[in-house]
Amino acid sequence: MRHFFVLLIFGILLAASSCRTDFDTVASSGDLKFSKDTVYLDTVFKNIGSSTYNLKVYNRSKEDINIPIIQLKNGLTSKYRMTVDGMNGNNGKVFNNVTLLSKDSLYIFIETTADITDANPTDFLYTDEIQFDSGSNLQKVALVTLIQDAVFLYPKQNPDGTKEKIEIDGKEVDGFYLDDNDETNGNELIFTKQKPYVIYGYAGVPENKTITFEAGSRVHFHDKSGLFISNKASLQINGAISTTKNLDNEVVFEGDRLEPEYSDVPGQWNSVIFADGSTNHSINHLTLKNAIVGLDIRNQDGTTFQITNTQIYDCSNYGILAQNAKINGENIVINYAGLAALSCVYGGDYKFTHCTFNNTWSGGQQFAVHLSNKLTGAIPENNPLTQATFNNCIIYGSNANEFNLDKNTAAAFVYQLNNCLLKFGSTSNPDYQFSTDTAHYNAIILNENPTFFNTNLNKLNIDKTSAAFAKGNQAYIIPLDILGNTRTSPPDLGAYQSKDFPK
Repeated sequence: MRHFFVLLIFGILLAASSCRTDFDTVASSGDLKFSKDTVYLDTVFKNIGSSTYNLKVYNRSKEDINIPIIQLKNGLTSKYRMTVDGMNGNNGKVFNNVTLLSKDSLYIFIETTADITDANPTDFLYTDEIQFDSGSNLQKVALVTLIQDAVFLYPKQNPDGTKEKIEIDGKEVDGFYLDDNDETNGNELIFTKQKPYVIYGYAGVPENKTITFEAGSRVHFHDKSGLFISNKASLQINGAISTTKNLDNEVVFEGDRLEPEYSDVPGQWNSVIFADGSTNHSINHLTLKNAIVGLDIRNQDGTTFQITNTQIYDCSNYGILAQNAKINGENIVINYAGLAALSCVYGGDYKFTHCTFNNTWSGGQQFAVHLSNKLTGAIPENNPLTQATFNNCIIYGSNANEFNLDKNTAAAFVYQLNNCLLKFGSTSNPDYQFSTDTAHYNAIILNENPTFFNTNLNKLNIDKTSAAFAKGNQAYIIPLDILGNTRTSPPDLGAYQSKDFPK
């Protein structure tokens, strides 16, 4: 019992000493150190909040100090806001009497939401500064953000407070139909390069209408948003060869977070959906990134969907998911998808030439290419695959098997690979006898590394050391590669001619 009372008294004394909150401090002398002298908050669209950025403040002295004030220069009117060691201060703008212990540091977290009218009209920069103390002890850290103007397209609010809806797959989702005579935006079915576009919800193309994307247009999709091409509606993407790293003539679809850390994050927006019966589609020089499903193509009306010179990256499910579609694809590059780079299901008619399908998604169930004439839940569950032809293509990835056939013998299943580099492990399955089954496979290069430049950066260029170098068949050649360079004879496999290897 005596030992118990001794421990109890010791615990009380320890608790009392640990609860001390008064510190003998001295006034700040203007000798604070900072992790950076300028905080650059990456480009944001007007009135869309930025990511959170941090600044670390150090007290290198041997004394505990009191900082009388930490504030934004523009005060309560500033478009920046911050927290200081978890404190919100006065609306995140002004903080009084902040204690910083000797040899210690504090974190400041900064974010912004600003309009284009807040920015400097000559360079579209919005600036402010964090001020520490005042007078002769004043220290400053600059804040800089580029505000980008945009055309915002979103569901209108109904009189009862609900959002406008459209129907997709029998379900109502937040969305709206684009208007070719909108009172604010004019013709919303023609996307130009004058300003980027930001879409909230699903933007629908009405029946018997065509949506056109001019060269250089940029479309940014918010979370859970996408594009919906209705029955009898059409899509035309008219991108062109770009001469700069900025892809000046490329049409670009991506998420609406512009910060570099979001550039390769999958699943930031939903999909471009081509509904049953949509028609007369053409895509040239499109770069699509960060979707759940890049292109979701369903039961076309029999017209051929032409897809050329197109790059699709970082999709959490599929790069292209085609269901009973008819596609002619040339110079297509797809990399990194949670299920398959290219998945053609429920039959259809497909021809791909000089395409690169690669999948480096971590896991064992992903494919670069998946072909099937089945669809669970459909009536009937099988549909003829009348053609699936791959010429001068690369089908590769990080798994042992990157090519998958899922057949129902009750329907046709016609496929052929000619002069392709393919990754596939050994098997006795008669569907995968690449050297002896000449009805389906001709001149297959099996399990040799194409040595892409950098798959993590979506650089699927090759050089002369690649197993795909000069292995193509001249009979299938597309004269120009995806970058507009002339192919040699014999051509390289895939979408890139080897001289395009980055320096």
